[in-house]
Amino acid sequence: MAPRPEDERFMATAIRLSRRHLGLTSTNPSVGCLVVKDGVILGSGVTALGGRPHAEPQALAEAGEAARGATAYVTLEPCSHYGKTPPCAEALIAYGVARVVISVTDPDQRVSGRGINMLHDAGIEVDTGILETEGRRALAGYLMRQTRNRPYVTLKLAISADGMIGKTGEGQVRITGDVSRAQVQMLRAESDAILVGIGTAIADDPELTCRLPGLEDRSPLRIVIDEDLQLPLGSKLVRTARQYPVIAVAGHQPPFDENTDSAFLGRRAALDAAGVEVLQSNLGEPGELLEALGTRGISSLLVEGGAKTARRFLAADLVDRILLFQGPADIGEGGIESPVLKSNIPASFMHIGESRFGDDRCDEFERGL
Repeated sequence: MAPRPEDERFMATAIRLSRRHLGLTSTNPSVGCLVVKDGVILGSGVTALGGRPHAEPQALAEAGEAARGATAYVTLEPCSHYGKTPPCAEALIAYGVARVVISVTDPDQRVSGRGINMLHDAGIEVDTGILETEGRRALAGYLMRQTRNRPYVTLKLAISADGMIGKTGEGQVRITGDVSRAQVQMLRAESDAILVGIGTAIADDPELTCRLPGLEDRSPLRIVIDEDLQLPLGSKLVRTARQYPVIAVAGHQPPFDENTDSAFLGRRAALDAAGVEVLQSNLGEPGELLEALGTRGISSLLVEGGAKTARRFLAADLVDRILLFQGPADIGEGGIESPVLKSNIPASFMHIGESRFGDDRCDEFERGL
C-alpha cells in the first residue's frame, strides 16, 4: 500500500518525541511511537530512561483495546528478538494494530528486517522509509555505533565575525550570546559524551556540564585529550569529577605498567585519587579512541575544541556533523583562527541549514547519513 497523506505529519511527531530522551537511553536508541486511529493519537511512547521499556509497549498500553485496527508510527523498525523484554513486533501483533509505519529500518543484525517480516507474516500492513532522512538524523548516534562501532561525532565551534575561536592568553572569550549558549547546553544534554583538548581545559577551565534549569542531571560524560596528564587538580573538571564523570586520555606510549616516569605516574595517581578515570590511547589515531568509546556504549560525542583537537578529528575524517555558531563581533589581533569556516568546509559535507539565535547565526553541515 502507498503511504498516506497524514503519515509524514504523525511520523514528524514521533521523531520529535524520540528526541526527548536522546543521551538518556544507555546503549538502546531513543525511539518514538504513536498509536493513531481515525486521525486521533490514542497512545504515545518514547524509549524510557536507561533504555527500557521500549516505546511501542508504552504507546500500546496507553491506547489499550482501542489499538485494535489502529496505525502505529515508529521511528525505528520494531525489535524482533527476545532480550530483557519481549519483541516489540510481537506486542504490535498482540494488540491487533492493522498497520505499522516505520521511518528507519534497524541495522542491528538481531533485527534487520526480521521485525518487518514478523509484522507482514501476521497480516499487518507495513510502510517504511517515511521521513527517513529526519529519522536517521534523530537516530544518528545509534546508527553510527551499530554500523561503525564508534560514536557519531559533532564538532561545535563558536566563531567571531573575523573567524576566530578565542584569543591567546585570555582564557574564555565570550563570542556568542545567551540564546546560542542555551542551545549548546541542549546539545550537551542530548549527547552521551563531550570532548575537549587539554589546551582548552587549561585555558578556559570549563565545567562542560549542562546548566539548563531542570536538565542539570543530563550532563554528559566529559573527556579531555591530555597526552601528558597536565589537567590541573584545581580545575573545575577535576573538582566536579565525582559528581559528573571525567576521563583523561593520555598518550599511548609507553603503557602505564611499563612507564618509569615517576612524575607522569604521580600525576596519574593524583587524578585517579580525585575521581578522574585515566585511559591511554594512541592519540595519533583518534579512531582508536572512538572505537573504545563505542565499545563502552557511547553513541554520540560532542567535540567542543580547541583548534588542535578539532583539526585532529577533521584530519582523521572522523567528524560527522559541524555546527558553526558565529557571533557578530570581531576578536582582532591575537585571535586564534578557527580550524574550519563556512568558506572552507570539507567537500564531503553538505550545508543542511542555518538558524538564528539572537544576534548569532548557526550553520549546520552534515555528511551523508
